[in-house]
Amino acid sequence: MTTDVPVLGHRELNRALLARQMLLERRAMPALEAIEHLVGLQSQAPNPPYIGLWSRLAGFAFDEVGELMTDRRALRIVLMRGTLHLVSARDARALRPLTQVILDNHLKTRARDLDGIDLTAVVASARALLEGEPRTDKEVRTLLAERWPDADAALLGWAVRCSLPLVQVPPRGIWGASGMARHTTLDVWLGGPAASDPSVDEMVLRYLAAFGPASVQDVQHWSGLTRLGEVVERLIPKLLVFQDERGRKLYDVPEAPRPGPDTAAPVRFVPEFDNLTLSHADRARIITEEHRKRVFTVNGIIRATFLVDGFVHGMWKIEKKRGEATLRIDPFTPVPALERAELEDEGMRLLAAAHPDAKSHQVEFGAPSA
Repeated sequence: MTTDVPVLGHRELNRALLARQMLLERRAMPALEAIEHLVGLQSQAPNPPYIGLWSRLAGFAFDEVGELMTDRRALRIVLMRGTLHLVSARDARALRPLTQVILDNHLKTRARDLDGIDLTAVVASARALLEGEPRTDKEVRTLLAERWPDADAALLGWAVRCSLPLVQVPPRGIWGASGMARHTTLDVWLGGPAASDPSVDEMVLRYLAAFGPASVQDVQHWSGLTRLGEVVERLIPKLLVFQDERGRKLYDVPEAPRPGPDTAAPVRFVPEFDNLTLSHADRARIITEEHRKRVFTVNGIIRATFLVDGFVHGMWKIEKKRGEATLRIDPFTPVPALERAELEDEGMRLLAAAHPDAKSHQVEFGAPSA
């Protein structure tokens, strides 16, 4: 280790992460402000961001996000890591140009399959179709196949999704609503193009404010971008420098909170796909490698987890049968009596917020499965 650089242990990193993620105490702020502070919430499935905001915000109302999406102040679009995120309209404009390179790289992996296809013409045709009216992937594939009957329609549809900034429009993504995923372009949905001068420096600073202190590898893991070392190097005059217990350099914005390692951390329910467990190359600050292997499935599902003393302690899910809503908690190791009672109370509040019309609510604990 470099002796003149302050060392942060995994509990100090844990408390810093929880504070910035609004999981040490719920914050009283509008949902849109929280979404921007978090630099979006991963939204592979429509409902998890609602649970994520409920666990972070005081007085969060589930219909608040639906109103933001209907009013086009928030939306769902592919961004960091090439994954679907719920972000503000402002961040969609700023971040999509920066993350387009991730999708361009995806296209390069199928360059041989696309050889001989006039991709420019395909994308232009798809843009016209999608800007005429929001359409499902199946509809786009069918229409493209009419013009390019000898091409693989599924491949064309995939190439279009990689090439165009597509917004998944409501009612898809609104809590309690249903419907097929339909898309249009970001330009049409927001009435103008994305940012013409997006700042990767600003993106890195915002990541550190929401997830730091962190290494260059961490910010690359979160964003899906590479070669960010030169960006961090350029930003060093604005940053604090630390190291972890293994001697790796960590960077941080000076104004961000860094609570002490013994700061109390309440129990919290974290939804599927939450960026809390996805945004660092080294996740020891929030989950052990043994537990990560159980939470992250081979088919890309990131299961919902709960926190005890600030760390992932097990998994949970809500089941609704015959009008009864049950939250099942499956701990990895035994939960102390006090935290068990807190989880039950928190779980009942979550059920009441997420399923207010259920005939009954109950919390069940499974046996520890370490």
